Amino acid sequence: MTQEYDVIVVGARPAGAATALLLARQGLRVLVLERARPGGDTLSTHALMRGGVSQLTRWDLLAPIVAAGTPAVRRTLFHYPGETVTVSIRPAAGVEALYAPRRTVLDRILARAAEDAGATVRYGVTVTDLLRERDGRVSGVIGHDRSFAPVRARSWLTVGADGVTSTVARLVGAPTLREGQSSSAIVYGYWSGLDVSGYEWFYRPGGSAGLIPTNGGEVCVFAGTSTRRFTREMIRDPRGAYLRLLAEVTGMAGGRLSERLAPRRLRAFPGRPGYLRLAHGPGWALVGDAGQYLDPLSTNGITDALRDADLLSRQVEAITAGASEDEAMAAYQDERDRIAGPILDVADELAGYRWDVATVRHLLLRLSSALSSEVEALTRPAGR
Repeated sequence: MTQEYDVIVVGARPAGAATALLLARQGLRVLVLERARPGGDTLSTHALMRGGVSQLTRWDLLAPIVAAGTPAVRRTLFHYPGETVTVSIRPAAGVEALYAPRRTVLDRILARAAEDAGATVRYGVTVTDLLRERDGRVSGVIGHDRSFAPVRARSWLTVGADGVTSTVARLVGAPTLREGQSSSAIVYGYWSGLDVSGYEWFYRPGGSAGLIPTNGGEVCVFAGTSTRRFTREMIRDPRGAYLRLLAEVTGMAGGRLSERLAPRRLRAFPGRPGYLRLAHGPGWALVGDAGQYLDPLSTNGITDALRDADLLSRQVEAITAGASEDEAMAAYQDERDRIAGPILDVADELAGYRWDVATVRHLLLRLSSALSSEVEALTRPAGR
């Protein structure tokens, strides 16, 4: 039996759950299909930038994140060789502090909010194909649950929110419009007992690191370098290479990082170049990493996922009010690219690790400016 919905969202991580939440709040019948189990962890940089916190505040979702024990971040420290620059988080755009929730916290809150708004969220469902009309327009999905029972649903809009290996993007043949030339690798783990009260970023030629306070009194500590160096030095002994890179880049953070405190379990990501894909077509749209991927050194991936949900929902609302679908979806693409393009440019240069200290400081100023423009676009009243 084929079920009927207004919108089907493939993926229940931040981009998908936020899209479902906003569309369900518009009164649309929304189905969300997620392959993984609810509340599972995933690779993440955790840190929410101002744009992400601003959106969660507007959607009345920041309170449960705070209630989950996510520490407030009120300052950011930029560590360069021989110098530390402290930047306080000044209240603006409804944001008084930044937060870096574990994905086990954030993803659950977003999915639950989507369900509370009326969306149907189904876990353990794998989408394998798309339904199409005779003219080629996408009109729904085909898949199966964990028992391989068939799943078939129709909709006038199918949204791919299923990450960098997006099945939806592959099935519609979404072309890559822009692609970066560089990629950085990240290794991270969760440390306990560290004295960290804000975001701390470390930059030294050839490497970077970050200390990100998160839930449960833990700190996400990452070490980053180019994919080339990761392949050469870190694959055979990731833990040893992780500790050596932390020592090289942070000096073990003034003695706060000690091998005896280092976690045994680490997560590693070898890197991939950033990209912008075509984000819409007849009956389909892409949000989050399915349509745009940024190198994790930008620490802006979650914020951008929430941004796409916001931008797409505005245009869907315009369509349901009578606007041309082609024009509205083109406007979604244009606004996303206008905001994302400058961020992608800077992230790609950072990921190359071909910078010296003076250059990386300039790149970080450019990144800050691009992120401020993103906040301005997201807080601007619709239609302006």
